[in-house]
Amino acid sequence: MRMHWLLGAIGPLALTGAAAPAALAAETYPSQAGPVSVVTIADGLEQPWGLAFLPDGRMLVTEKEGRLRIVAVDGGVSEPLGGVPEVYDGGQGGLLDVAADPDFGSNQFVYLSYSEPGEGGAGTAVARGTLSGGRLDGVQVIWRQQPKLGAGQHFGSRLVFLPDGTLIVTLGDRNTREYIADKQAQVGKLVRIDRDGSIPEDNPFAGDEVYSPDIYSLGHRNVQGATLHPTTGRLWTAEHGARGGDEINMPEPGKNYGWPVISYGREYGGGKIGEGTSKPGLEQPIYYWDPSIAPSGMAFYSGDKFPEWQGNLFVGALKSRLLTRLEVDGNRVVREERLLEDMGERIRDVRQGPDGHLYLLTDEDDGRLLRLEPAG
Repeated sequence: MRMHWLLGAIGPLALTGAAAPAALAAETYPSQAGPVSVVTIADGLEQPWGLAFLPDGRMLVTEKEGRLRIVAVDGGVSEPLGGVPEVYDGGQGGLLDVAADPDFGSNQFVYLSYSEPGEGGAGTAVARGTLSGGRLDGVQVIWRQQPKLGAGQHFGSRLVFLPDGTLIVTLGDRNTREYIADKQAQVGKLVRIDRDGSIPEDNPFAGDEVYSPDIYSLGHRNVQGATLHPTTGRLWTAEHGARGGDEINMPEPGKNYGWPVISYGREYGGGKIGEGTSKPGLEQPIYYWDPSIAPSGMAFYSGDKFPEWQGNLFVGALKSRLLTRLEVDGNRVVREERLLEDMGERIRDVRQGPDGHLYLLTDEDDGRLLRLEPAG
């Protein structure tokens, strides 16, 4: 990995004491919009999971084992930042998503989602700290999933700020169905919290003695993608199915999205899941994949580098090792194109950068931060 010491305060951080980053490598792949150049911005990252842009164009990148790094615009990679909380690095758990506060320019808050160890096993947690030089200061856990469980799967963990400034935390069923129907357990749910971890008064179950007041929606298997539509501001999510049945949803407050009562997938052993593909009172997906692609990070494209792609939804795939482009018409997905299939790497996160390019993280032991550009 290209390593540079991280110095300075909250403004742009100087990368000194080391050679400049190596020349950026590029590969070209076909698309319906013409050839696409995939540029390696940084490599040598160990299972990178989450990517967030700072206002000055620098990038925060998490590594699953528990490291948070800053990647400079030119690709220089910092030493691991201090102040990151202890994580449970096992199975699918570890240091997962990262997000900068909508008011980062004035408060320098950074949010981390991760699998937190504790009594009973581990559970998704969200911590917030202030970025100051090469560390996070004043880190506090603002939200914890309950109960903690021994399973090492399905932590969810995407972070996305809604237009009103509240924070959505996506979760999974922790590979157990025991707690999904438990109205007090944040298992198989999405939750919505304020930026300090308090509960918004307009949450669908706020003041309800039956449901945990942080719950936003229910019936989710493992949501690892979440983004906002650039025009409507609506939340869209990508969710892992079992053997097939990966879903795109538009979660609405208080609604149930069916898992494990309905699904378009099958059990890994081949048997039927629940009661079929539909049931009154349970929501249908906007789109689904069968067989599974194992969707992860996702982003709508609204930049000017690829005019043909404006309004399209991009989703990274782990199992299928590709980037899928979905053409959207209102609340419907009308066409799919599969990109970068020959690259052969698990795509964990997808983001649009402030420069109008798409950025990807590959979830590999020698993971890469990539930028998509029009070739030529």
